[in-house]
Amino acid sequence: MSEESTEKIKILYVDDEENNLQAFKATFRRDYKIFLAISAVEARKVLNDEHIDIVITDQRMPNETGVDFLASIIEKHPDPIRILLTGYTDIQAVIDAINKGQVYHYLTKPWDEDYLRSVIKNAFEVYALRKSNKKLTEDLLKANEQLEFLLRQNLLS
Repeated sequence: MSEESTEKIKILYVDDEENNLQAFKATFRRDYKIFLAISAVEARKVLNDEHIDIVITDQRMPNETGVDFLASIIEKHPDPIRILLTGYTDIQAVIDAINKGQVYHYLTKPWDEDYLRSVIKNAFEVYALRKSNKKLTEDLLKANEQLEFLLRQNLLS
């Protein structure tokens, strides 16, 4: 676990506006490993090539909304924590984000740096706990299978 704790949190930021992408990277690159995508299509390529911990996406993008993008990656990339960012307060987008996109948090633009930092920190804690839970469950299932095998061996002898 020690090597993981020194590794930077990997964040994929998806936004169709280049200046937003660059502003995000400039703000957070010292603290996190930042991956940028200007479209949902580009974001999927990043997800296929990189292990991403947190996905932050803009809601209003041409061709595909942030919610639709997040919903579309759940099956292939279920682990990253999802955060939706939008310049508009659209209650239907919030409802869709929670129901369809399994969004952890919803933020409005322009984002407040300190608040976004705390959301990222909390999101990563959830991510780490889920990952740890998954490993513990797998270990428990494996131990259970081994116990069942030993029990069957004892019953047969």
